Amino acid sequence: MNEIILKSPEALAKMRRAGKLLAQVFAELDKRMMEGVTTMTINNWVEQYIREALNARPASLGQYDYPYTLNASPNYVVCHGLPTDKPLKSGDIVNIDITLEKDGYIADSSKMYCIGDVTPLARTLVDATYQALWRGIDAVKPGNTLGDVGYAIARYAHQNGFSVVRDYCGHGIGQQMHEAPSVLHYGSPGAGLVLQEGMTFTIEPMINQGSAKTKTLKDDWTVITRDKKLSAQWEHTLAVTANGVEVLTLRDEEPIAQRLA
Repeated sequence: MNEIILKSPEALAKMRRAGKLLAQVFAELDKRMMEGVTTMTINNWVEQYIREALNARPASLGQYDYPYTLNASPNYVVCHGLPTDKPLKSGDIVNIDITLEKDGYIADSSKMYCIGDVTPLARTLVDATYQALWRGIDAVKPGNTLGDVGYAIARYAHQNGFSVVRDYCGHGIGQQMHEAPSVLHYGSPGAGLVLQEGMTFTIEPMINQGSAKTKTLKDDWTVITRDKKLSAQWEHTLAVTANGVEVLTLRDEEPIAQRLA
């Protein structure tokens, strides 16, 4: 799909609702992400919670024949990790990526979890990736470009000694999980698509400790760093507003109560 779909106020209201429900999933998940739990247990709980508690649909389940509700990407897994029966252990960092559909519209978000005592380097990578995400979000407003967004992300990551994965990107989102445009996490100021009010897309930088190069495993899903060094990712779904940006999947613990412009 190449056409940008500008969302109406009615569509944005439904996306905002889906985003709030997804934030609620993460709020409950926070209580369960601990040493000894398996990501398959988390996957099964999330599916049940989305269906039964929220009366919504886990949008990743069955998308492109994907067999699970979420992606669980620990340590040197960059993205698209499959949930497993292996217990999480102290020192692990793991990204949990969840999508949810409510009333025909989809929200997409991911969060890093640090299990037990992680190394200072791992903590720095996780924190820098989160800050890089917000550098990108802060560059979103009408008249700016996707190049401005990517440049802000990559500049921050590089300043902190990390690399930016170029093989995967953010995406437009709405009634379909993947719409136009593609949102690169690197770029040049002023280059690329000009942002307009009503655009909705994800920003989801994948930042690596070492090389940016990746490799897909034989399961055709799991993407890892080629050098087996750590990777981190955070993701939000957002909307371009008349004067700035609204983060549709914003969670209560985040420092900005609401980004409404």
